[in-house]
Amino acid sequence: MNLQLQTIPNSTMVNEFLLEFFAETWDLRLLITMLLLLMYLGSLLGNLTIIMVSTIDQNLQTPMYFFLRNLSILDMCYISVTVPKACVNSLTGNRGISVTGCAAQVFLVIFCACVEFLFLTVMAQDRYVAICQPLLYPVIMNHQFCVQMTLASLLLGLVIAGSHTVKTFQLSFCRSNLVPQFFCDVPPLLKLSCSDTFNNKLFILLTAIIIDGGSFIFISVSYIHIFSTVLKFPLKEERRKAFSTCVPHIIVVSLFIISGVFVYLRPQVTSEVVQDMILSVLYTIVPPLLNPVIYSLRNKQIKEAVRKIMLRII
Repeated sequence: MNLQLQTIPNSTMVNEFLLEFFAETWDLRLLITMLLLLMYLGSLLGNLTIIMVSTIDQNLQTPMYFFLRNLSILDMCYISVTVPKACVNSLTGNRGISVTGCAAQVFLVIFCACVEFLFLTVMAQDRYVAICQPLLYPVIMNHQFCVQMTLASLLLGLVIAGSHTVKTFQLSFCRSNLVPQFFCDVPPLLKLSCSDTFNNKLFILLTAIIIDGGSFIFISVSYIHIFSTVLKFPLKEERRKAFSTCVPHIIVVSLFIISGVFVYLRPQVTSEVVQDMILSVLYTIVPPLLNPVIYSLRNKQIKEAVRKIMLRII
């Protein structure tokens, strides 16, 4: 079915939304779609590897790998919310997504992004306790605490995602049904609304200040203590090893925060759709792709566990 862009004056009902393609020309669209599909498959393979080895290998039954396993499960869900639908739309030429499907995407994107950030925060605490209070590590980071932190992150993510989704779809959409993004998200949907979106923008700001700001402060303070402790290590090899476990985490957190701030907190002005899509790729696709590499696949214990499993299979 050939879907046409609709302008909906004096109407509060939208039957479906139309999503942006990666590019208008078929050759470029096909190239970008294939690239994103490769990134998607690479992310699934990397994260699935982490899940398998951290579950099977008894040497990896520690809090750090518990959170890595949870992060990998979340990343597989996160990247699956947006990429498959966008690629299918791009290849078939069908832009359409139902209002229910759009609402589901909004909910799942916010849920996964929020929980990912909370997981990264807990992982910063794990690094802090491991380096600054190693003798208390088994006491503080016990299994019960890890499970409680995971459940608390999931519950908070559900509340935040549900609240934003409900508030967004209480609005009236009458300007257009073309979402200037390759998936449904709150900022592009607010641009389509003819309702007063002040409360929605205020809610986004408050969420960013309380959740993202609070987590950022906690992570920053943790790493200040970590670096001050590491610099006191007498051996250079010990300092290098400690820094190598922290720097990748800092890179992912920084990328996640910066791209998210640009997408959700910048003023709503007319901007290039391509620029918005690139920023969205940075916080919805790149983290799930890079996390297995920088957290685990460079880890000697993970490599050894993968080698053992491969030898068993062979």
